[in-house]
Amino acid sequence: MTRQINVGGVLIGGDAPVTIQSMCNTPTQDVTATVDQIKKLAAAGCEIVRVAVPDMEAARAVGKIKEGSPIPVVVDIHFDYKLALEAIAAGADKVRINPGNIGGEDRVKAVADACRQRGIPIRIGVNGGSLEKPILAKYGKICPEAMVESAFGHIRLLNKFDFDDICVSLKSSSVPVTMKAYQLMGEASSYPLHIGVTEAGTVRMGTLKSAVGIGGLLALGIGDTMRVSLSADPVEEVYAAREILKAAGVRREGPELVSCPTCGRTKIDLIALANKVEERLKAVDKPITVAVMGCAVNGPGEASAADCGIAGGVGEGLLFRKGEIVKKVPQDRLVDELFALIAEL
Repeated sequence: MTRQINVGGVLIGGDAPVTIQSMCNTPTQDVTATVDQIKKLAAAGCEIVRVAVPDMEAARAVGKIKEGSPIPVVVDIHFDYKLALEAIAAGADKVRINPGNIGGEDRVKAVADACRQRGIPIRIGVNGGSLEKPILAKYGKICPEAMVESAFGHIRLLNKFDFDDICVSLKSSSVPVTMKAYQLMGEASSYPLHIGVTEAGTVRMGTLKSAVGIGGLLALGIGDTMRVSLSADPVEEVYAAREILKAAGVRREGPELVSCPTCGRTKIDLIALANKVEERLKAVDKPITVAVMGCAVNGPGEASAADCGIAGGVGEGLLFRKGEIVKKVPQDRLVDELFALIAEL
């Protein structure tokens, strides 16, 4: 079991649930836009949010963002340690940093001291694309072993200044490299791990890569907090994260949709029907399984483990509950009748 850290009241590691993170893509200095986006992310299921801090104006905005945020706020710092100090003073709940890229050891000490005094953890964020030149030269390429060595180098630097309230991430755009790096880190230390595949891509490809990488790690018992990185609205990252957690059997919160792949017996536009049900399920928070099946011949039987569902037919369909048919329903009423049944569960 990993150690546990506290991020603004949200526990990471130990026996705490795997938490969902995302990152704002609004200009951080635009407090109104950033807080609005954070509220949308929180409503979708995000539990910790990160904001970029590229300059002092953004650092000074962190306090106002914190005031309006319903969830803990992590600040993302690169190169300038003064930005970290300003954001910490403004009330950041956690700092994401690479201690090795903010200058001399006196600067690392200043950040470590500031975080210790306020009880703020630091995430050491190793990225395969920005490994230190000496480590790259040693290994000759980006590889899991190089990423782990980089992480321990940063850990030693913080430990030197009596700081050990640490979370670690080791992200690459390569799923195999990412998974192996986390496996090696999990074997070598007990620091809580923030897992993810970086620069994963668009909603389609990025979700697939994240499902394999993050889901695979979760299935192995690795990972304490996670972010799905997508070239999309950050809310899509949260939806994808929730589904990955459910698919990996790690968290059972909210509904799960099961639907058949269609076949020659299908007499209904099942794909459109399943998409419509999936969209409406976003507003449901009950831990139930909902089935959308293509035909009435064996739909209820195949989906008998589902709490409820619908099966298509010619001009009408079946509404069923735990495999038992409730009633026949006109095709254009199927979805509304399904959600009326869900409301009763």
